[in-house]
Amino acid sequence: MGSFMTEQHGPSNKPTHILRQLGTSNLHISPIGLGCWQFSKGNGLVGKYWPALSNQTIVDIVQTSLQHGVNWFDTAEIYGKGESEKALARTLQQLNVPPSDAIIATKWWPVARTAGSIRDTIMQRLECLQPYPISIYQIHQPYALSSIRAQLEAMKDLITAGHIKYAGVSNFSAKQMEEAHQVLQQYGLSLISNQVKYSMIDRRIEKNGILDTAKRLDMAIIAYSPLEQGILTGKFHSQSKSDVGRELNRAKAQATSVAPSGIRRWLPGFRQARLIKTWPLIEELQRLALEYEVEPGQVALNWLIHYHGHYVFAIPGASRSSQAAANAKVLTFHLSDSEKEHLNQLSMQVTL
Repeated sequence: MGSFMTEQHGPSNKPTHILRQLGTSNLHISPIGLGCWQFSKGNGLVGKYWPALSNQTIVDIVQTSLQHGVNWFDTAEIYGKGESEKALARTLQQLNVPPSDAIIATKWWPVARTAGSIRDTIMQRLECLQPYPISIYQIHQPYALSSIRAQLEAMKDLITAGHIKYAGVSNFSAKQMEEAHQVLQQYGLSLISNQVKYSMIDRRIEKNGILDTAKRLDMAIIAYSPLEQGILTGKFHSQSKSDVGRELNRAKAQATSVAPSGIRRWLPGFRQARLIKTWPLIEELQRLALEYEVEPGQVALNWLIHYHGHYVFAIPGASRSSQAAANAKVLTFHLSDSEKEHLNQLSMQVTL
């Protein structure tokens, strides 16, 4: 039996307390985590992607997530040059979360750096997150100046020194994640996760070997952008639940009710032709949302974390507490096998 075959429930035995083992680690986390890029405070080029959130808004988001069963947080060095990490740690302290209860995943930025930077900068990461430990330390991109072997040997040194608990990667190909795993295996360790883009309309990891490799190595997939910048919420197709029965030809006449803004205007998924093509999937998400008394995006996330068993975790972000509550509500219901398969078929018709 693989490490993903058990789900634990909290004392209330409600789905909101579902915890899964992450890869071969001893970490048990909720299938939905909280992505914290939006905590960057508008700092740095990457941090400017999001508007700066107030300290109170961040507190509300984290508190709501914790109250609804989300028990881990994903951040990164590059998110506001450490501002996201600092904001998260500050907030957890304000909410009186003990360091022993905090599960934090962060990332080292490798571009134009060597493996030595992994060792040289770890104290900066720990300082930004103090007093909270780093449960999962991930290599953010496969573009360092050093080899994968050198990078993972540096990660091994951090684990041995007690600076981090586990090592993961992000945006690694199937071949790269296997190489990284093999390096750690030589030291009796395992690579526990690969964080990649994955959603119902971007299923490339199912075609390029990443998901198959993760399953074979008993490794977790952490899906970022699981709602495709909001496309899978349906708000760019139709705001009204009364439109669920609308015919496709009418959808072609009026594909959206909310115009994309900012960077979304330039993303392929928000073009009119693409929105029209994805309408049948959105329509079914809306129908199931009515049946389960949830929102279409919650159905999409539920499919993502359950369709492949226990291998896929997702890290949607939230810029207000209501979004955090909506993300966590994904843990409160289960689609049937037939519903998941029907969504799978619709998804395959529109996926990348």
